Order: sequence, then structure tokens, then C-alpha cells
Amino acid sequence: MERFDCVVVGAGWYGLGAAKQYHCTNPDESLVVFESEAELGGTWATHRIYPDVKSNNLLGTYEFPDFPMDPETFDIKPGQYLPGQTINKYLKAYAAEFGIADLIRLNSKVTVAEHQETAEGGWILTVVSGDPAEETKVFARRLIVATGLTSEAFLPHFEGQETFGGKIFHGKHFRQNKDTIKPGNTVTVFGGTKLAFDAVYAYARAGVKVNWVIRASGHGPCWISPSYVTPLKKWIEQLANIRFLTWFSPCIWGQAGGYTGARRFLHGSAVGRFIVDSFWSILGGDVMSLNNLDAHPKTAKLKPWLNAMFVGASFSILNYETDFWELVKGDNVNVYIADLDHLSPGKVHLADGTALESDALLAHTGWKHVPPIKFLPEGIDKEMGVPHAPDASSAAPAEDLANQQCLIDQADEDIKRFFPRLKDQPVWNKNYVPMTDQKGISAAPNEEVTPYKPLTPWMLYHFIVPASERLLKTRDIAFVGMVSNLSNVITAHLQGLWVSAYFTGRLARDPSASVGDEAAMAKLRYEAVLHNRFGKWRYPVDWGERTPNFIFDAVPYLDLLLSDLGLPMHRKGGSWSEIWSPYGPRDYKDVNSEWERKYGGGKEVS
Repeated sequence: MERFDCVVVGAGWYGLGAAKQYHCTNPDESLVVFESEAELGGTWATHRIYPDVKSNNLLGTYEFPDFPMDPETFDIKPGQYLPGQTINKYLKAYAAEFGIADLIRLNSKVTVAEHQETAEGGWILTVVSGDPAEETKVFARRLIVATGLTSEAFLPHFEGQETFGGKIFHGKHFRQNKDTIKPGNTVTVFGGTKLAFDAVYAYARAGVKVNWVIRASGHGPCWISPSYVTPLKKWIEQLANIRFLTWFSPCIWGQAGGYTGARRFLHGSAVGRFIVDSFWSILGGDVMSLNNLDAHPKTAKLKPWLNAMFVGASFSILNYETDFWELVKGDNVNVYIADLDHLSPGKVHLADGTALESDALLAHTGWKHVPPIKFLPEGIDKEMGVPHAPDASSAAPAEDLANQQCLIDQADEDIKRFFPRLKDQPVWNKNYVPMTDQKGISAAPNEEVTPYKPLTPWMLYHFIVPASERLLKTRDIAFVGMVSNLSNVITAHLQGLWVSAYFTGRLARDPSASVGDEAAMAKLRYEAVLHNRFGKWRYPVDWGERTPNFIFDAVPYLDLLLSDLGLPMHRKGGSWSEIWSPYGPRDYKDVNSEWERKYGGGKEVS
């Protein structure tokens, strides 16, 4: 059996970031990255790059802090959105630059991780790889799970799909089904997310007729905006990372970055809350005004149903080469706000009786948010804070469940006390029904996990490690990338360093220091519940109750990680720029060297 000091599962942004940080801070230790697909890159692997796809980011905001995306090397210019091929090339270059590329084993899927009940801890992993598939066992002293939140697609069963005759596929597999982009075809796109917008654009631009169906009983169309908003025409990615503007977002970990008086005034007083509501009204109103959706009956159907304040990481950008709205207004696109009822040969039937001729159905119906790994021994997923089905089948689990519910109830009380504005929750759709409860749509019989199955939420300390005394003691598992925000790449960089520091006992504020102290462990568990529960109130439509999801709260989260690392969180060099200058990757470029000077250890590998 092969033995490794550290195993990383997943080679997307977060997996590569974590692998690089561990390799550079522990250069003499053995490391391997298992990637289930045939290529690194996660969402940006070649087989995932569908037609016309670009990131929502302009050059300079979607890169690791210590590896700038050089315009000449990557054939990209300032002010341009990043094409999928450019991001793929960048990630491969990053892996090669830091010595990670040769440590990645492709087509290697970790199916089982069994914790070892010894003082040392560690994990026995079952890895399926090769063609034909071969199963092997590997020992990992430390395990980093970086499987991501958009890896496992959920495609439901549609009544009548067996007789439909055309292709039915999830948006994840758009590239493999690009032959459906054929003039003369008629395609139904089902969903209101950014990927659905992208699919509609790719089809309509190529001359394909598009029936765009958005569930009447669902969440509605996503918020989508030009890059430059507000009367000052500020770049929205930067807008979300200006410290002053982050104060206008209710954030349970917001105190990590200081300025607590300003936050207390804005969210704790009636005058402050009026100012906060005005800020979000101006921001949302400006986006609506720029899009001018009411100018045409088709685009009017694409108005988002949710107040801008409560929108999380589903917020998207109009990153298209031509005018998206003009394309929707044209003859190639028809928009339907209706439930999908069933399929028949060559037709998609809606609940209102409309029958849509269709050669294919692209359904962007969500993702499974639970790692595709079986954790053993049975029941350890509960201790780890991984989403699982609630279990009150025995006295002990029932007691644990009651204790957890007490913490949740307390967290809810505190959240509403700190942020009274969140008591007034938005009603985005009075007729909302979970997709799999809707007539004509169901989960496949063998689907153990769906986005709609009742599971406990993620419950990790600082969204990274289990709040479990036993697992904190062994320091042998961490999760990265179980968050979603507009600063994902910076988050990947800092989470990776945090995990390396945690594994080697070099965090300034170490959760493992609570082991053996009952009061300290109780406080740590409650903080984990409080932070994870917050999303339920703050971002209810973006599945905030299941996974950490935020926009204007990213800088405070980075502050939290830096504080744990014992590093300065205010990095602008002056009080004025600290408040008004937007944070970006370059502000965190020296984090590793600062940490090395403070704690010593390995050296950077170039």
C-alpha cells in the first residue's frame, strides 16, 4: 500500500491551490493529487469548456495572488473577460510552475475514505483508476477534500423522457453535446441560472431556435449585470471588495476585519438599517435600469424575483461579445415562465398546456453539494460536519440531534438580534415547490443525493475543518472549496495556506488548541454552527442554508483566515485606501512570505 503524508482529492482551483500551498510549505513531504477526470482544471477542464464560455471576471481578478495572469503569455488584454481556454491554460501553467503537475494522478477517483481509529489517525483511501478500472488502497496521513460544489451534476428524470427521442443532458455536458448547435434545430433550455443564459446565447447566436423555460414554481431568473454599475460606473467585482461597501452587508463574521462601530451603527440602529436598505435599493435599481428589461415583453420575463440584497454567488455578469438582450428580443428565442410537465416524442410539454417542438433538452438543474466519497466508519460524516440525512433512529443520535438543534436555535436568535433586518425574509415565490416535488419531475431511483433531498447543512469550523474534538486532535482532514463567492481564487490561496498551517500546528489561532477544554470546544462548536447557519438567513435562495455562499462578505472572510494565520488583514498601507481601495489578488501576493518569516518551515518552489 502506498503511503503519503498528504492526499488532495480534486484538481480544480481549490485543489490546485491547496496542493501548491502544502507542497511549498512542506517540500520534503510526500503529496499526491487524485483527480477523477482525464484532465486538471475542474470546471475549467477542457471537457467542461462549452461553446462561447467565459468567466464572469475581467483580467486581473481571477488569478492566484502569487501567479499573475500575464497578458502576453495567456493572450488576454486588460478589460477582457477570460475565455475558458485561457483559464485552462493558466491552471496548467500554475500546476507546472509550482511543481504540482507531476503529482497529479488523472482518471483516479477516490470512492471511499476510512478513518483510522489510532492516535496517529489518517485515512485508508479506495482509489478507482485506469481502463479497465482497477481498485487500489492508499494511506493518507492527511486528507484534503477539494471536490467542489459544481462537480456532480444533478439531472432529474422527466416523465416521458424514454420516448422523447432527442438528447437530454445537463449543462455540465454541453461541450459533449455541442452537435445540438445546428441551424434548423429547435432546443429547449430549462433553467434560469447563468449557465442557462450562456446556453441560450450560444444556441441563438448560431441560429438555433430556443425555447427557454424557467420554472414558475422555482427561484426565477438569476441576477445578471453589466460589469460597470452604480452612477459612478464602478467595476462590480471590485465594488464587492471595497471594505467600506462590505459594511453594508449583514455579516456574522464581519467583526473579523475591525470597524465594528460602523457595522454596529449600520445594522443595529433604525437609521443605519435605512441607509443599508437604500444602498441595496440603489445598487439593484441601477442594474435593473441598465438592463432595461421592461422595454420588451420577452426580457421583462427575465427580471429577477429576489431583492438584490439577498442575492449570493449566483449573481452574474453580461460577459457576451454581442448584446444578449437584443438576441432574446429576436426571432430565435421564446421565453416561458412555466413548469415543465412531461415529455413526448419530439415535444416538451408545459403545465399550462403549451407543447414545444424540441430536438434536444438542455437542463441546468443544479449540483449535488456532497462529496462523492463514502466516509467510514459509518456515521463519521455526522461528526465531520458533512451533509447527511438526519438520523434519530437511536437514543444517542437523537440526543446529539437535540443538542445540535439547541445550537441552531441559539444561532438563529443571535443572528436576528445582531441583524434585525434579516427577520424580514424575502418571499421570492409564494408558489415555490422543490423541483423533485413537482409533477412530472423526480429524482432517478438510484439518486442518493439531490439538491432537494433534506440533508443537514455543511457544518465546518471556518468552513474548513470539522468541529470535532477527536478529528481536531488527529489533524488529518480538511475541506477546501466548500464555499462560493466572487473572490474564489484568493479564497483558494488563503484556505490552502490555512490548511497547511493547521496540519503542521502553525496557526496563530488554532482550533486544535481547544481539544481537552470543554468550554473552549463548546465555543468552537457554536461558532461553527453560527457561521454556517447564517447563510440560511442571508442568502436563502442561493442555497445559503446548505453551503457557505456570499458576495460582499468575501473580504471579511479573508480577514478571518488571515487572523487565524496571525497575519495582517489590513493590507493597503493607509487608512483611506484601506477603506476605499478595492481588494484584489495582488493585495495577498506576499502572504506566504509573511507567514514563512513568522513561523519558518519550507521554502517556495518555483
